[in-house]
Amino acid sequence: MNAVTLSEDNRRKLLEIAAEEMLEKGFQATSIGDILTKSGLSKGALYHHFPSKLTLGYAVFEEIFVADCAHRWEPALSDPDPISGISKLLREQVAEMTDEMVRLGCPINNFGQEMSPIDEGFRQRINREINHWRDELEAAFKRGQAAGNMKTEIDTRQVATFFVASIEGAIGIAKNAQDRALLETCAEALIGYLEGLRP
Repeated sequence: MNAVTLSEDNRRKLLEIAAEEMLEKGFQATSIGDILTKSGLSKGALYHHFPSKLTLGYAVFEEIFVADCAHRWEPALSDPDPISGISKLLREQVAEMTDEMVRLGCPINNFGQEMSPIDEGFRQRINREINHWRDELEAAFKRGQAAGNMKTEIDTRQVATFFVASIEGAIGIAKNAQDRALLETCAEALIGYLEGLRP
């Protein structure tokens, strides 16, 4: 293994361990010392890639949490019948969610709740990601309209905004209650809402 590959592997290792710590404890309570202990890497190795804890947090948000979200949603958003695609994804995601995942909640929402009021860099990144998700949903709904799978009179931006807020709210209340049944109930209600948008 050459030095460049080793360096890239170390960077990824740091990101993945930091993501686990930040999801479990939040950004502010996450300790650089704990990340180094779990990774087995030196402080110099960490600061070679991330000059500060804040830059590490930004990288975790963008390269781990946002990338994972985009990967999961892409098939549903590219479906010519977005109602069917999104409904299928929601049911799959709820079925696959462990109690631990319910307990920890949505990492993007977690970062938003914790860091948006106190760090502009996080606030901008989170806002950009939420807006991107809304844009992608709106585009999917417009394609659904063009394909005859959704009512043409609906305001696709409004529906996309409501959908994002509903998903994040559902995950939030399930996390707070530690009750996956709440998530199932919200998912089915949201699917029912989407089905009501068919012609």
